[in-house]
Amino acid sequence: MLRFEDECVRRNLKITLSYDGSEFRGWQVQPGLPTVQGILADCLGRITGERVLPQGSGRTDAGVHALAQVASVSLESPIPEWNLQVALNDVLPPAIRVTGVERVEGSFHARHSATAKTYRYRIYRENICPPFLAHYVYHDPYPMDEDAMIAASEHIVGTFDFTSFAASDPERNARLAAAQSMPRGERVRSGVVEQELAEVTAGSANLDDDDEDAADALTIKQGNVRTVHSSLWARTPEEFSYTVRGNGFLHHMVRNLVGTFLQVGKGSLKADDIPAILAAKSRSAAGPTAPASGLYLVSVEYGTP
Repeated sequence: MLRFEDECVRRNLKITLSYDGSEFRGWQVQPGLPTVQGILADCLGRITGERVLPQGSGRTDAGVHALAQVASVSLESPIPEWNLQVALNDVLPPAIRVTGVERVEGSFHARHSATAKTYRYRIYRENICPPFLAHYVYHDPYPMDEDAMIAASEHIVGTFDFTSFAASDPERNARLAAAQSMPRGERVRSGVVEQELAEVTAGSANLDDDDEDAADALTIKQGNVRTVHSSLWARTPEEFSYTVRGNGFLHHMVRNLVGTFLQVGKGSLKADDIPAILAAKSRSAAGPTAPASGLYLVSVEYGTP
């Protein structure tokens, strides 16, 4: 049973939402740009009168979609959870929908408490991609060896150092550098958390994929080592999709995996090259980054993975 403190003063809430990433510049708030976190924070402020910044389970990139992103936020407002969900969906743009609001223990944090995540990447294989799907799949109608891609994906199941499939984040570094020149109050108004600046200054700036945060406990503890629980391709008449579940993902890791598997499918690499790519621990050893449009955050798990 959950135990709550300060029953009538402050609640920690878990907000589950889905969104069409093609309309936003990613999850993380950026001054003057439409982001999911920024819009959600604005709408929470309009409803409750409180100035808060909801923390997501991961910071999806521009163009990446979410079926069940999770955010946590602490509020003093007494509005019931269901009423808050209804109110949010009334004021949020149609491209963002809140599918659940529930009260959780004060220690719950959408990112730090997560134990597993699942991502899916969709490749549309027909000759002509319908225009209404263009922002939601990667269109590749050209010949590819799908069996070889399936074989390649099996090599990443387990615990490995995924440095070869990680990317740096120059945009984030530039953003933090700019923020460091701001007065502290302005940093907060810009959505740049002071703790994040301190961690980058201290040198702990490994980034979690679509989970781009130096404060991620898994990154601090394990560096670029991650455990992939499952790595599966599935075929439908029109699409070839990849679903991967793991305890965490480095920045661009899923898209870099897909880009590498596509190289296997095209014959530029072999399925058996994957172990050597992992061992190289060099981004240049792996394939290119697949486009953002095909990627979805499917689910976030909490508790025992």
